[in-house]
Amino acid sequence: MGPGGESIETQEIWVERGGERLRLLAERALWWPAQQALLVADAHFGKAASFRRLGVPVPQGTTGHNLDVLTRLAARHGARRLLVLGDFLHSVHAHAVETLSALSAWREAHAALDITLVRGNHDDRAGDPPPSLGITVVDEPLRLDGLALCHHPRPVSGAYALAGHLHPCITVGRGFERLRLPCFHFTAEVGVLPAFGAFTGMHPVRVARGDEVYAVAGEVVRRV
Repeated sequence: MGPGGESIETQEIWVERGGERLRLLAERALWWPAQQALLVADAHFGKAASFRRLGVPVPQGTTGHNLDVLTRLAARHGARRLLVLGDFLHSVHAHAVETLSALSAWREAHAALDITLVRGNHDDRAGDPPPSLGITVVDEPLRLDGLALCHHPRPVSGAYALAGHLHPCITVGRGFERLRLPCFHFTAEVGVLPAFGAFTGMHPVRVARGDEVYAVAGEVVRRV
């Protein structure tokens, strides 16, 4: 981030999947210009609040941080749509007043943004977002042009699937100089986005021959 918290982009990484051109963003999101849409997966809003409710000391301000990132992305790209690939809310405890108040204030400030949530496993447990947030909620897959938007990463006949759920990461370096970095993982039939949420875990990807992996290192997305 720059000195004022703004994102600094040093390169552009594009991929073509399902006949659609997509830009990989260092904020762990995708930009789909043909749809004027931002795609994110696994925001897990309210996760920190859920943990604090259980007495676990965890970071404050993660919801505000995630919403600030969405604001910057929407403004930078002129987004008209936000497509969420599952796990918008973390659990039933994410319906806490402080979390929903923050989401409501953000939604009011972005009332013109069309938001669609493809239900994930955490959404099943947390329940749909309140109707006041104006979010269209659908089951997977959501087919748009050549893509099938999902939460669970599995092939969809007749389309290229984009999904979340796995919170993928890749290890780079050796010995004591190793780092785990969130990544985009593309197989022949399915692409998995890194978790968008600031307070989420990561799981190493299994890379097969022919796969493409793009690591997010700070403000840079780079193929590894």
